[in-house]
Amino acid sequence: MEATKKILILFAVALIGQYTLAQPPARQKEETKKGNETQVYEVPLSERAKSQYPTKETPQEVVWKRDVYRVLDLNKEKNASLYYPVQPMGKSMNLFTYIFRHILDNSITAYDYNIDGYENFTSEHKVDPKELLENYSIYYEYGEDSTITVNPSDMPTNEVLSYYIKESHYFDQRTSTYNHRVTAICPVLHRSGEFASEVTKYPMFWLKYDEIAALLSLQTVMSSSYNNVSTMTLDDYFTKHCYEGEIYKTVNLRNMAISQYCKDSASVKKEQERIEGELKRFRNGLWNTPKPQIEETVDSTSTKEGVVTTDKEDKEKKEKKSTRSTRKKKETKAKSKKESSKSKSSSSAKVSVRRQRR
Repeated sequence: MEATKKILILFAVALIGQYTLAQPPARQKEETKKGNETQVYEVPLSERAKSQYPTKETPQEVVWKRDVYRVLDLNKEKNASLYYPVQPMGKSMNLFTYIFRHILDNSITAYDYNIDGYENFTSEHKVDPKELLENYSIYYEYGEDSTITVNPSDMPTNEVLSYYIKESHYFDQRTSTYNHRVTAICPVLHRSGEFASEVTKYPMFWLKYDEIAALLSLQTVMSSSYNNVSTMTLDDYFTKHCYEGEIYKTVNLRNMAISQYCKDSASVKKEQERIEGELKRFRNGLWNTPKPQIEETVDSTSTKEGVVTTDKEDKEKKEKKSTRSTRKKKETKAKSKKESSKSKSSSSAKVSVRRQRR
């Protein structure tokens, strides 16, 4: 009996081995069949089609390019999506909390904010997360795996009240398109001293937008105060230019900010409007041809019997007619007043005569 049991067990093991060896080729055949049936042929996009979607990097070979720096005030309604909620509520969090967590995880690289305010995305200017926490007096703890952890209540999310962003406006001659996109972001810390009421701004670090765009596309924020269900990703927020910010600096030959060569706030405002106007005029002047300024144009409806009249002549005729009509109206009013006064005087005289006769 024991020998028969051993024989049956060996026979069963042999059958199982044959089944397992024969199974992978069968599965491979089924997968190849399914793959052939559901094969999709991809058609490469043209350069014109690619321009309709946001690209990861700004083209280097462009005919015209201008870089401007803006400040985003989070107290404004359009920029509130970057500030609220101040403290994380489940999966929803603001921009600073999201990027700061990834900086501590070393999934995002932060770069130094130089004295001149310009960014430098090189390995020499990378920021160490530990130094960043110590420079801004942010409490942190070391984990078992030498990881840095920061309590959400210790993050200075409520003190980051503005952002500096860099925009690149450029004209791509390959696709004949005008584009502008965000290329860098810098959170600004607003802090007041223990014995001072004035608020001091501390630009913390620069982030290269191309390096964080993939992560920003995974985090959503509320985009409307009217409809609380309406949301968009942080990447869409910046690519669609839903923010509102004033220009405080441009890339120029003198390497100066607007406040450095403008004396007062009124001149700063005029300079900002001038730069905005230059960008608009360049964008609108690419395809829209200027309208010819013709002083005298021929009106086809005003031609009678071969006599051609211009718009100016028509206006003069209308003005003359209007003056004549006003004069006639005034004369008729004056005549009616005289006639009414005469009739009144005559009627009063008759009444007096009748009274004398009685």
